[in-house]
Amino acid sequence: MMTQKTDDETEELIDPIAELPGFNETESRIAVLGHPIHAMSVAFPVALTFCVLGADAFYWWTGETFWARAALWAAGTGFLFGMLAGVAGTAELLLVSGIRARAPAWTHFIIAVTLLALLGANWGYRLYGYEQAVLPYGILLSGLCVLVVGFTGWHGGKLVFDYRLGTSKGI
Repeated sequence: MMTQKTDDETEELIDPIAELPGFNETESRIAVLGHPIHAMSVAFPVALTFCVLGADAFYWWTGETFWARAALWAAGTGFLFGMLAGVAGTAELLLVSGIRARAPAWTHFIIAVTLLALLGANWGYRLYGYEQAVLPYGILLSGLCVLVVGFTGWHGGKLVFDYRLGTSKGI
């Protein structure tokens, strides 16, 4: 509890959200042998998002069709794996009261859904003419995806490491 000092006395400040039933219940419910599926599965879309930007840069540098095709596959696979990670994360958010009660969890959710929309747009843009899609808009969209995945990944990491959401029986 935090205290605020006044001239005459010490007053206790109480977080009304922390007083809700289930606030300290933050253990993952979508897990395999205690290991949260969402935390395990986000590595794939994060890595593939960086791969799309890398493949775009190599295509720009070399002009080799292989890199444009690799970017198409990385964008599609990253989007599909992101959807799977998103289903697990959404289930955690909705099923675990201690996660659902915290505003940072909802912020992470909104940023992650934005990322999925960008990854889907990036993949869809490349489906019919992956070579022509790279420059200039494909690489710009890939760069934007990398920025957003970095932000949502950092935010998700804060939820796990600072708030212990999805991994513990409370803080």
